[in-house]
Amino acid sequence: MNPIAHNLQSIREEIGKAAEECGRAPGDVLLLAVSKTFPPETIAEAVRAGQTRFGENRIQEAEGKIPLFGPDPKLEWHLIGHLQSNKARRAAELFDVIHSVDSLKLASRLDQAAGEAGRTLSVLLQADLAGEETKFGATAEEVRALLEAAAGWPNLRVDGLMTIPPFFDDPARSRPYFERLRRLREELESERPGCLGRRHLSMGMSHDFAEAIREGATIVRVGTAIFGTRA
Repeated sequence: MNPIAHNLQSIREEIGKAAEECGRAPGDVLLLAVSKTFPPETIAEAVRAGQTRFGENRIQEAEGKIPLFGPDPKLEWHLIGHLQSNKARRAAELFDVIHSVDSLKLASRLDQAAGEAGRTLSVLLQADLAGEETKFGATAEEVRALLEAAAGWPNLRVDGLMTIPPFFDDPARSRPYFERLRRLREELESERPGCLGRRHLSMGMSHDFAEAIREGATIVRVGTAIFGTRA
C-alpha cells in the first residue's frame, strides 16, 4: 500500500471512530482531501485509493489541474479558499461546491455565472466566528442577510455553513468555534426551515477534525495528514 492510500485508510478509521464515539454514523461525515499545492500525479494516487472529493484553494492552480481529470462524474471538486467576485465565472465552471461565499456581491456573481453555465451550484456560507483580521467570512448577522437574499439566486443551492477557527496547538481549543457554527445552523434552520439545504457543516482540518466531528461536522477538510507537508 502506497503512503497516500495508507494515510487515507488511517484518516477514514479516525473519522469513523470519532463519529461512533458521539453516536453518529461514520457515513455522515464526508472526507474532503485538500489537494492544494500538490501535483495532479499525487491527486491521481488518492483517486486510485478511492478518494473522490478534493479541495483546492486558488482558481489559477485549479485551472491547471481539474481539467486533467476530465468530466468524471465520480469526482467532486470543492473550492475552499477565498474567492474574489471577479473570478466567480471561472469558479462556477470548475467547481461543484464553493465553501467560501461570504458576501452578497460574490453570491450574485456566482449565481449569474452558474446560470450562464447551465448548472446549479452548491455553495456554503463562510462564517467568521473569531473576528480575526486575517480571515475572511461573514458575521452571523451577515449570514442571515445572505440567506434572506438566497431566494433571488435561482442557480445557487445553499447547502450549509463553513468556518475556519484560529489555529491552536491543542485541538480541543477549536471546539468552541465548532460548537458556535453548529448552534448557528440550528438557529438559522429554526428561523427558516430548510434554508440550509443539506445542512452541511464544513469544519475541521488535519489537526482538529476529530473535535469538529464531535460538534457535528459533516465535511472535514484534510490535507497534510493525507498528502504530507507542503513545500
